[in-house]
Amino acid sequence: MISFHLLASQTWQYELIEELEKTLPFTLSKEGLPVEVKQQGIGIHVTKKNDVRQITVGNKNELARAWYLMLRSDSLNEYEIKEQLSFQDLGVMLDCSRNAVMKLPTLFEYIRQLAVFGYQSLQLYTEDTIKVPEEPYFGYMRGAYTKEEIKQIDTYCSFFGMELVPCIQTLAHINQITRYERYEDIIDVNDIFLVGNEKTYQLIERIVATASECFTSRRINIGMDEAHMLGLGKYLDQHGYQNRFTIMVEHLKRVQEILHRYGFTAMMWSDMFFRLLANGEYYSLKEEQLNNDLLQHVPKDIELVYWDYYSRDYEHYEQNLATHFRISDRIGFAAGAWKWTGFAPENSYSQVAGLQAMKACVEKGVKTFLVTCWGDNGAEASAFSVLPTLFFYSELAYGFEQLINKDFTKEKEYNEYFKVATGISWTEYMLLDSPNEVFTETDYTHSNACKFLLYNDVLIGTFDSIVKSEIKKAYQEKKTKLAAVAETNTRYSYLFQTLSSLCFLLEEKSDLGVQIKHAYDKKDFIRLREIAEVKIPEVIKRLDQFKRDFRYQWHKENKSFGFEIQLIRLGGLKERLYYAKEQILLWTEGGIEQIDELEVERLPFAYFEEDDGSKLNYNLWNVIVSPAVMG
Repeated sequence: MISFHLLASQTWQYELIEELEKTLPFTLSKEGLPVEVKQQGIGIHVTKKNDVRQITVGNKNELARAWYLMLRSDSLNEYEIKEQLSFQDLGVMLDCSRNAVMKLPTLFEYIRQLAVFGYQSLQLYTEDTIKVPEEPYFGYMRGAYTKEEIKQIDTYCSFFGMELVPCIQTLAHINQITRYERYEDIIDVNDIFLVGNEKTYQLIERIVATASECFTSRRINIGMDEAHMLGLGKYLDQHGYQNRFTIMVEHLKRVQEILHRYGFTAMMWSDMFFRLLANGEYYSLKEEQLNNDLLQHVPKDIELVYWDYYSRDYEHYEQNLATHFRISDRIGFAAGAWKWTGFAPENSYSQVAGLQAMKACVEKGVKTFLVTCWGDNGAEASAFSVLPTLFFYSELAYGFEQLINKDFTKEKEYNEYFKVATGISWTEYMLLDSPNEVFTETDYTHSNACKFLLYNDVLIGTFDSIVKSEIKKAYQEKKTKLAAVAETNTRYSYLFQTLSSLCFLLEEKSDLGVQIKHAYDKKDFIRLREIAEVKIPEVIKRLDQFKRDFRYQWHKENKSFGFEIQLIRLGGLKERLYYAKEQILLWTEGGIEQIDELEVERLPFAYFEEDDGSKLNYNLWNVIVSPAVMG
């Protein structure tokens, strides 16, 4: 490990770089190689000449990345690196509301990793997972961050020159509190606040006041996305039908009044302004709709964030950004680091879509580029599983002109660069995508196969029609490759152990229902008894191993709250396997006349006209596991 010595360093320089020793492969010592660090000008400038290293940064936030650039280039005799960020703010939004609330030590590691990549801000998405003193049921038993915890996180971010930005909801997506009678009066319909109700604004002000006390930043993300049923529940009963765009704007004005009292400037997701004028569509405003007088009422002092995680078409992003800029000159963009569709990430898809998005953002002069790390349906995937995507975006953002036309994921130096930052090469880390890549080999994947194949019921067989014979071999190969990385004993090797165990399980589980149905239809009693007495117990054994590894991963990273959902799901799967075993044995022994589920003719599964599974993203557990009513 290489050792360095800071020349005439300021205190903040030494302390910041010393903290980086926890993440990057170097040490500080008086006997180390000399490095001069200065703060002046704009951007990052790192040089090595005649064995003299010099780092110049424009602001404190750039020092961690500059140090990392020096480390990853230091094997060269001489080098000169100049970088300047293409945006005023490059940020990450971490979802803390879908059951996984990261522990502080792990979150500090995450912050260091973001600082190394060069991110300038972090948003903690907290629907109800922030403690509000006057609201004891807000975030109750959900692992909500306390004021003291938020203040510690804020302090740690500022240590690296990063801004910790509160990210809350002030209109919709407040579903977890709808269960409490205390909040019944302020719910319009589904998970949407009843706008115009004074109790609604009392709660919003309490949330904002808490954020004001805990966060140093005076920026705040107020959400307001996907409120599709706004004004169509209690509001409709109380006021009759009103123009829903007007309802939205009037509510926003009330929220702004609260924000201004606490000195906040706001950003919000832009989709509702479009959806309310375009019959629910986000990306299809026609010219006459763009000329609608209602758009003149969109506040000009709020940054509208255009979120889009799906398209791989540059012109799609360019056109939609142009449309946004016709509404406001304060437009940000949110790309996706896909970790929200199950146990494995979708880094490849994130990068293919994100490359085109960033091209358009740079061309259109977007100032804010935000990478969202959502955790839909239980946050099974680790926040660290998308580090390749976070690395990808930062490399583009700091070296846009040099990198935009290069396929750098296949270049040797980027394997080495990523390994300096994480201890694992780029190519190896991208293997975390592989549990989803079992239907076809493409340049990207947009399938969450490992989740829907895991929970595909062995008797009902919803997804059996797309299960091919090659899947077993595919999981066998992926299990081995992931296990090899897990054995390297690096700080992220546990992620590979979890997914290797999942592949080990799916090697036997993925086609189990197909085998059962085939043997049942043929009345192959010998094969069925073999499945019941040998194969199903083996699947259960592998399920237990996966559960242990997944439990280790969850508790290493997150508070324990929310893991009960994973245990209920995995435990339900285990019980269903026991039940299948018992039913099979009963039928083969003449104890029951038939197994009802296996008597039903299997229908082919199709989703968006794709029937081979390669682009199948089916993420809701309750929909995967059964066609029956779940509650």
